[in-house]
Amino acid sequence: MSKYVTAEEAVKVVKSGDRVYLQAAAAAPTILANALTERASELRNVEICHLHTEGEARYANPDLSESFHVNSFFIGANVRHTLKAGNGSYTPVFLSELPHLFRKNVLPLDVAFIHVSPPDRHGYCSLGVSVEATVAAIENAKIVIAQVNPQMPRTFGDGILHVSEIDYLVEVNVPIYGHAPELFTAEEEKIGAFVASLIDDKSTLQMGIGSIPNAALSKLKNHKDLGLHTEMFSDGVIDLIENDVINCNYKGTLRGRVLATFLIGSKRLYDFVNDNPFIEMKESSMVNDTARIRKNPNMIAINSAIEVDLTGQVCADSIGPQMYSGVGGQMDFIRGASLSPGGKAIIALPSITKKGISRIVPFLKQGAGVVTTRAHIHYVITENGIADLYGKTLKQRAAELVRIAHPNHQESIEREYHELLNKM
Repeated sequence: MSKYVTAEEAVKVVKSGDRVYLQAAAAAPTILANALTERASELRNVEICHLHTEGEARYANPDLSESFHVNSFFIGANVRHTLKAGNGSYTPVFLSELPHLFRKNVLPLDVAFIHVSPPDRHGYCSLGVSVEATVAAIENAKIVIAQVNPQMPRTFGDGILHVSEIDYLVEVNVPIYGHAPELFTAEEEKIGAFVASLIDDKSTLQMGIGSIPNAALSKLKNHKDLGLHTEMFSDGVIDLIENDVINCNYKGTLRGRVLATFLIGSKRLYDFVNDNPFIEMKESSMVNDTARIRKNPNMIAINSAIEVDLTGQVCADSIGPQMYSGVGGQMDFIRGASLSPGGKAIIALPSITKKGISRIVPFLKQGAGVVTTRAHIHYVITENGIADLYGKTLKQRAAELVRIAHPNHQESIEREYHELLNKM
């Protein structure tokens, strides 16, 4: 019997009460998810769990709450509404530990929806642009269903699996979700320049997608012998790799290769990584493992935040009590970089929001989550400068952070901070 079936036939294996895992980010298996959504009237209490996914998420419609419940390990914009509507939940977990939730049967899986390249002549497919926890999901799910897509880049590493590991294959031919490189503002360019000033030759980088990472990368063209060990990367690294700025020759983990667990970018990025042995895509339990991250000399972790208080506490996952994104891999890399010889842990963010609200605050909002603690943080950077917090007292930290806050807010931030302290 052929494993090749239609999406509609494949998703018939899902039963009421099942837990279904969806591959993440740009590899989101949307055609399978949409086919499952079409069965809403037949199903009850199906849990659909995943990290951030690109594209539409029809199953997240609150009108289908009796059929589907969304369990996010990192909340994307397409399902953010579910937490308030009541048809979604958030499970806090470090990205490094997510595969363990499946392997230890903390979250047993019934079905995994994945998205792969076509089998080669030996029968091997690739998970392409997103490995993260999908390998663990495949190993532990009772049934594995794959979208098989000739447009999925073929990448090397943990994401290679034999067709015998897949129960049903659904042929599709659709573009991989992508993002054009984000342009950066004058303020973000200043932030990028400050970040670049902390990066020495022979450093290894971790940075994500967005205008601030792009701004920082644009300032590294004259650097030498950089490495890349990162949760994810985008188009900004391509020119640096092609010009031998990033060659990974001095990494401590997987020397001579770029290491990542998922990718999001343009078609140029997907063409670049396709059949490229310089790029190793590994499971997040390996990529985000602090013990492996710290083996890279001069490890530079560059992350962002929603707000930072004057003691150095970093909120990166919520706006007050309202969950916005997730823990992700920030702490994995902040800690790994901190323990690396010559390593630096950096939080980079604009000093104000688009509405002019300060992101350097006297105290975090009530209910806000602390993703990176005040004891872990080293540097905070805004367009106004670099605050070096490592080894500083609370009083010294407050002075450093006020200095890099927006000038329109510096006086009020400092006053509110000291007024509350004096009342205690």
